[in-house]
Amino acid sequence: MLNEQTVKESVCPITKRSNHWNKFDIAWVLNLFGTAVGAGVLFLPINAGKGGFWPLVIMTIIVGPMTYLAHRGLARFVLSSSKSGSDITEVVEEHFGKTAGKLITLLYFFAIFPILLIYGNGITNTVDSFLVNQLQMPSPPRFLLSLILIGSLIGIFLLGEKVVLKVTEWLVFPLVFILFALSVYLIPEWNTSMLQEVPTAKEFLLTLWITIPVLVFSFNHSPAISSFVLSQQRQYKVADIAEYHASKTLKGTATILLLFVMFFVFSCVLTLTPEDLALAKEQNIAILSFLANKFDNPYISYLGPLVAFLAITSSFFGHYMGAREGLLGLYLKLKGEKSSQVNANSRHLNLVAALFFLLSLWGVAIINPSILGLIESLGGPIIAMILFIMPMYAIRHIPAMQRYRGRWSNVFVVIMGFVAISNIIYNLIA
Repeated sequence: MLNEQTVKESVCPITKRSNHWNKFDIAWVLNLFGTAVGAGVLFLPINAGKGGFWPLVIMTIIVGPMTYLAHRGLARFVLSSSKSGSDITEVVEEHFGKTAGKLITLLYFFAIFPILLIYGNGITNTVDSFLVNQLQMPSPPRFLLSLILIGSLIGIFLLGEKVVLKVTEWLVFPLVFILFALSVYLIPEWNTSMLQEVPTAKEFLLTLWITIPVLVFSFNHSPAISSFVLSQQRQYKVADIAEYHASKTLKGTATILLLFVMFFVFSCVLTLTPEDLALAKEQNIAILSFLANKFDNPYISYLGPLVAFLAITSSFFGHYMGAREGLLGLYLKLKGEKSSQVNANSRHLNLVAALFFLLSLWGVAIINPSILGLIESLGGPIIAMILFIMPMYAIRHIPAMQRYRGRWSNVFVVIMGFVAISNIIYNLIA
């Protein structure tokens, strides 16, 4: 891995101060943070805290390294291409062949696309609920509300990467502030009931096995990694410098995720009793809704929809990047073309992709089906395979990545990946 001294010794003029944080790096930290923190953050305290306080401590210790190392592995995989500017779908084909490339690109698309459908449906429900319950307005026509919301999100994305990064900054700053403010606000309500729950060794391990997948996907920002790496290449030109900044940015993302999200989780868990968490799980409502009901607090009832809106919107952009990349990659592979051959038509292809996503997300938002959670869980094992297993397999077998072999972090990522995959598959079968 490139160290700071190596960076300082680089002769490329663009990298003379490349070892320092800059606005570009910070913008991507916020973008990746926004991709990870979807509406699931409102259910994370219930899912992660139901096993008690002490397993949550262990989860906090491992989730930071797990998040950083897994996403760094995927970023390095994209960077390993012999051709700068290759996205993940092209790198897969380069390393594993055309047939495997088509299959993995197909799986990659269908792992991310359902999550995008859920966000399109979720933001419609969130805004509709806020208008009706908080503002006491009549429910607007669903077909019109969903079209305006989804069309606006896709329209922002069509304005370009710089605009998306700037809008994400505007969304993530209040999201971080509100999460932190709520965490601090709950401190006077903390109690020791959770600390008194000491599980047996078997219960402890079972809780970890059950909860690790929840943490993996609550912190997952893999849909934006390929676009993030390409952006790093365009910004820093030199491969080693791009890798250095990518790793630094991913470490920054994992750090703020750990600090702000887990502080929020701990604050909620320490505020409630084990019986409260069990009741919240039974009622299947977001943690802020449960807290608002428990303490009869109007502020929390207003902040809940706001957090959900900010989280869904910021996460939408990152997942749109991945879904669009998968769709265009699949299209190009079926036509037998490379991205370099279609540069002249890229604007046209992006518009066609945008129209496809608009119509599909709009249709699902109008129908408002109840099976979206199941569809998302079906994509879970695929995301885990792509994020945890595929980069480690490439390190083992691909010459371009052999310099990363023989590190303890590779073993750690593989173990965590198989733990997550085994539990997800078990739950689907059960």
